[in-house]
Amino acid sequence: MGSDFVGMRRVTKVGILVPFSWSFRGGVVVHAGRQAEALLTMGIEARLLAGYDPPDALTRLIHARRTREDPLPPYAIPLGRSVPVPANGSVACIVLAPSAVGRLQRALERESFDILHVHDPFAPVLSVLALAVASCPTVVTCHAGSSRRLYPLGRRLFGPILPRIDYRIAVSEEARISAESYVGRPFEVIPNGVALPEGVTPGERLHQVIFIGRSEARKGLDVLLLAWPRVRARTGARLRLVGIEIADARRRVARLGAEGDGVDALGPLSEAELITELRTSKALVAPSLGRESFGMVLAEAFACATPVVASRIRGYTEVVVPSTGMLVPPGDPDALAVALIDLLENETLRQALGRSARTAAETRYAWSRIVARLVEIYDSLVAASR
Repeated sequence: MGSDFVGMRRVTKVGILVPFSWSFRGGVVVHAGRQAEALLTMGIEARLLAGYDPPDALTRLIHARRTREDPLPPYAIPLGRSVPVPANGSVACIVLAPSAVGRLQRALERESFDILHVHDPFAPVLSVLALAVASCPTVVTCHAGSSRRLYPLGRRLFGPILPRIDYRIAVSEEARISAESYVGRPFEVIPNGVALPEGVTPGERLHQVIFIGRSEARKGLDVLLLAWPRVRARTGARLRLVGIEIADARRRVARLGAEGDGVDALGPLSEAELITELRTSKALVAPSLGRESFGMVLAEAFACATPVVASRIRGYTEVVVPSTGMLVPPGDPDALAVALIDLLENETLRQALGRSARTAAETRYAWSRIVARLVEIYDSLVAASR
């Protein structure tokens, strides 16, 4: 942004509240962390308030999956441990420890934020508490799509906090439609942002396809494993499963009666390792069955000039267009296999889609664009409050 804008800036310190644990990689947590980093690059002090589960015996006892390998960033304020809670066809690691309430209240008093930005405002308990006690203007971002229980239940339980919300954001039209009847109006749609690695090109890739996701039914991994033997036999490509443990992959293959040849289960990766996998793979495959509001992994693939083969579901259709990837019916292994084979056997098409994907990331999902809009919103709210 130009110097004139900097001179007019009113916001200097932003708190970003996430009711989930930073220790387990998920779309909301990743988005909030990158939001903090983007604000810091603009000279705005940003602090991420989130749960934190250290990689110790107690965390391994409570959670069935490994913690992420990245160290806790210096801008983060840990609020306490989390517990796994089923939510919207997934498992959310939500901070419910009573001690977290006191930590959050003390942090809000100590930090004196100009703006508090709360992600998933109806998620218990920290989001609701933060909105209730904040002494500064508040912004919320709604991420969930097709949430049949969260929003109706949240409206009944936490309706009195709605007047405390000063600005509403949704990450997609799907998320807006799901939220606005319960969280209120108006909403502005601002998509998830992604980092833009330098020096990426769609060419000279390893002969492999990457899947990124948790071991949950809605991610469609079983559909992919059923489709993969046909892809492997025709193309000889390898399948890289990020976020899936080896034992889980083997159990799934055995249960499905599928062939596990050419399948590598990598478990959770660090941010740098994930980017390396994306920028060296020929395609990302996202066979989710539904309940996706955006699909951050799609935009992350775009940023690495990697085309996508994904399910034609609400949320994904807002991101993937014919110039950036292929869409197939959800739950259809045959259609998924055909699309992957077509992409892997047509290198000219694959590289063209990769170039368009990178352009889409630069023009729609780059954090430099998104954070500029956020700062405009923050400044207007601070000016109005004064």
